[in-house]
Amino acid sequence: MDQALTGFTNIQHLDPEIIVDLRYATTNNFTHQVIYDFTTAIVRTGTAHKLAKASALVKQQGYRLKVWDAYRPVSAQRRLFEVYPDPEFVAQPNPNFSHQKGVTLDLTLANPDGSELTMPTAFDDFTAAAHRDAPRTTLQEQNYQLLDSAMTAAGFVGYVNEWWDYRDSDMDDYHPLAADPNNYA
Repeated sequence: MDQALTGFTNIQHLDPEIIVDLRYATTNNFTHQVIYDFTTAIVRTGTAHKLAKASALVKQQGYRLKVWDAYRPVSAQRRLFEVYPDPEFVAQPNPNFSHQKGVTLDLTLANPDGSELTMPTAFDDFTAAAHRDAPRTTLQEQNYQLLDSAMTAAGFVGYVNEWWDYRDSDMDDYHPLAADPNNYA
C-alpha cells in the first residue's frame, strides 16, 4: 500500500460538505454517556479518499453523507466496552479492529439542510431490523440502496448486522495505528 495513504486525514478536509455528528462525543448514543473527547472525524487517508468519492456520488443525487462515527481510539473502545460489555454488540478493545484502525465509518444520508433521510432503523439499533437483509418499507429501501450503492461503488463493504457500518474493502492492508483526532481539527 502507498505510504501516503496509510496516515490519517480529517474527512472534512477532503469534502467539507460531509456532515460530522460524532455520536460518541455526546450523550446522544445508546450508552447515554460521552465516550470520547473529540468532534473531528478522521480515518486513514486511503479510506478518506474513498469516502470523498462516495460523497460525490450521493451529491449527484442531491444528498449529503452524515458521519456518526469514524476512527475510534482503543481507549474509546475500552470505555465503550466498559459501559456496554456485550461482545455481541460492542467489540472488545483491539488495535486491529476496523474502527480502531480507522478504516470504518458509521454513516447515513441527509438532505442538503442536514436532516436525515428515513432509513431502516435509528443508529445503533441492535435489533434484527438493523440487519442488511431485514425487510424494509419502500422508502427505507430506496434510501438504503442510495447509500449502499454509493458506498459500494467507492470501495466499501457493509457489515451484515448494521446497515450504517461501512468498512474499507482494503481494510486488511492497513496495520494498527494510533492517532489523536484533536490533532486533525
